[in-house]
Amino acid sequence: MLLDAIRVCCAGLDVHQANVVACILKGPLDRKPEKQIREFSTVLSGLLELSDWLFQQGCTEVAMESSGVYWKPVYNVLEASCKITLANAAHIKNLPGRKTDIKDAQWIAELHRCGLISGSFIAPPEIRELRDLTRYRKKLKGYETSERNRILKVLEDANIKISTYMSDVFGVSGRLMLNALVNGEVIEPEHLADLAKGKLRSKIPELTQALNGRVTRHHRNIIRKSLSHLTFLERSIAELEADMEQYFAPYREDLNLLETIDGVGPNVSKVILAELGTDMSVFPSDAHVSSWVGLSPGNNESAGKKNGLEPPKVTKL
Repeated sequence: MLLDAIRVCCAGLDVHQANVVACILKGPLDRKPEKQIREFSTVLSGLLELSDWLFQQGCTEVAMESSGVYWKPVYNVLEASCKITLANAAHIKNLPGRKTDIKDAQWIAELHRCGLISGSFIAPPEIRELRDLTRYRKKLKGYETSERNRILKVLEDANIKISTYMSDVFGVSGRLMLNALVNGEVIEPEHLADLAKGKLRSKIPELTQALNGRVTRHHRNIIRKSLSHLTFLERSIAELEADMEQYFAPYREDLNLLETIDGVGPNVSKVILAELGTDMSVFPSDAHVSSWVGLSPGNNESAGKKNGLEPPKVTKL
């Protein structure tokens, strides 16, 4: 390459699901480097072989792109013995017409040798574990919301209008009414006296009309299945949150500080800590934090005209 080299020995990895192609460039900075290319399996034995090969070649500077989740097992094996630069794939695209695994590995190695790859922030293992928990909780909460919306949609289809008179269809009173519907009961005012709790008792006449729609067996079957799944999800979320309390216990002081921010509660504070970690020295400034989480606009200017602001492409790992 025409650019000045800054690394005497480095490697570029082109990572795939089943294999990883490694290219080592080694030699004086003012000369064309010696090139070595090998392919390894991504099973543990293959990655250990890759680690041994890098060690034998005296290579501790490694770069690879963040390709899906396939980079993670490679990173986990090499983390202890190598300094790994994980690149956003969009930032290190090869030139058109040069797309092969070997050429991609060589391209990454050449960029890394010249210091042209910006590394992504990789949190320490304990923070990555917290991140797995918070992201899994978010996914379960999404499933829970979807299941609740499905039930509400079926109720509308069956001319059941209880959501008009109840702020929480899935509260104590709402669950009792839904179970009564699933069981095929015709709900009369005297029945609602046992089902409606608290302030809902004043709405018994309206609820009686809202609960007697055109509910078919098909509607009941769908609601029954959705309620069963919803109960399972709620139980899973509760168990996960109990586990999270143990994982986050060592960070209680950090969480308390985060919760002093307006609008940040216990759950949001856990997400912030899991995504950013506790070592803010990895971010040179608050602007870097904003950019990393995708809250800073990017530039899109051509011929002196701004074509709109776009968020920067960042790697969230």
